[in-house]
Amino acid sequence: MSKWYPKKGRVIFHVDMNSFYASVEMAFDPSLKGKPLAIAGNPEERRGIVVTSSYEARKFGVKTTMPLWEARKLCPDLIVMRPNFERYRTASKEMFKILADVTPLVQPVSIDEGYMDVTDCADQGSPPQIAERIQKRIYEELDLPCSIGIAPNKFLAKMASDMKKPMGITILRKRDLSHKLWPLPIEEMYGVGEKTGEKLRKLKIETIEDLAKHPVLDLKKVLGINGERLQNRANGQDERPVDPDAVHDFKSIGTSTTLPQDTTEDTEIQSVLRRLCNKVEARMKNKKVLTKNIQLMIRYHDRKTVTRSRQLSDFISKSDDLFQVALQLFDEHWNQNPVRLLGVTASDLAEKSEVTQQLDLFNYEQYADKEKLYQAIDNLTEKYGSNPFRTISMPSEGKVSTSFQKDFLDDYKKD
Repeated sequence: MSKWYPKKGRVIFHVDMNSFYASVEMAFDPSLKGKPLAIAGNPEERRGIVVTSSYEARKFGVKTTMPLWEARKLCPDLIVMRPNFERYRTASKEMFKILADVTPLVQPVSIDEGYMDVTDCADQGSPPQIAERIQKRIYEELDLPCSIGIAPNKFLAKMASDMKKPMGITILRKRDLSHKLWPLPIEEMYGVGEKTGEKLRKLKIETIEDLAKHPVLDLKKVLGINGERLQNRANGQDERPVDPDAVHDFKSIGTSTTLPQDTTEDTEIQSVLRRLCNKVEARMKNKKVLTKNIQLMIRYHDRKTVTRSRQLSDFISKSDDLFQVALQLFDEHWNQNPVRLLGVTASDLAEKSEVTQQLDLFNYEQYADKEKLYQAIDNLTEKYGSNPFRTISMPSEGKVSTSFQKDFLDDYKKD
């Protein structure tokens, strides 16, 4: 067993659920198994996009973020379903419970993937044996497939889990880099996006091996400190620990939504901004934080995207305040072209308990009056379960964003 558990090294797993949303739907309704299935936001509308798809659909070229009309063109028999967020959240919680039965050192990084440090699990068998048991349990108990990467660090484990899907278990050691990792195109490296890939290719970096051996000063000139970090990863170096508490680390809270139709209508735009700010307020309240910086994202009909932010003199957290800043940013930076997508993000966050608002003679009376209103609404909301005044000023909320935030990723610990 000693060959699997080195005295100075670590053994890290990356567990990655395969086609998660689609797999959950198939587990819930077995009649969907073996059929081309896509989960898409707003499938009834022209702006719907594919969130994920089954492997049967992928054989036809259906991909994540593909417009639904294009996916249906590629696969006429495609079955399309709306996301069922609560169903996916429940499945995720049960999956992470299974991981936590092996070790407390579990770090969720999204709804369908997480890291495990099994360095001290020698009494449970070899790493491949542990991985096989995890994979078997998730499949037998939840009817969900997953792939697992086994490596001495998080980066290599992540790369390994992508090498065989679905239901793969892949071991990637540092001595395997030259023949398993380095031949891959640079864009397949975790941490290299489209723009970074373009910059690296301008340096004649085509593969991960090219990155691993390129002069680091050239990389830093183009990518800054991230250039050196990426090169270290390409050489199999990654000292990041598996941190179960990392799920609580966050730098911003935001949400976005694609509009049903490109629009220039002020009332519709304001209504969307209201909904987004309500979402941000709710998540800030859950986290007990305040913000001092608001960012607005506008994406136009031609996909051109602009982001603008405003640093504030005081911390804020209420939807009305968020909305006023977001609306001012929109009025100042909108170019009058049809809007496709809007997003609102709160950053420069601080815990509410640690912030003492400095009220001066000019804002004290206004702030105090609003606090009475806010408190009354909060009391009624707590009593009746939802904001009873929200429908007065805005339409009922629709689905906002198809992405998951990390707020719930430690729910599996709470039972």
